[in-house]
Amino acid sequence: MKERIGELAGNIYHFLEKTEEATMSQITKNVKGPRSKLNMAVGWLAREDKLEFFDKGSGTGIRLK
Repeated sequence: MKERIGELAGNIYHFLEKTEEATMSQITKNVKGPRSKLNMAVGWLAREDKLEFFDKGSGTGIRLK
């Protein structure tokens, strides 16, 4: 499972490189995988200090540092 979460983290990272910023809903729609594992992958990237979170309307935006 750890390998799959790492793979999803890489996919999210590449998606954010292309889009510059996104919400979790946008990530879920564009990066294929179970939402629970996508959440874990975002946590993985956050733990590695690769993400920045910011207020975006009524939600939270995510972008690379």
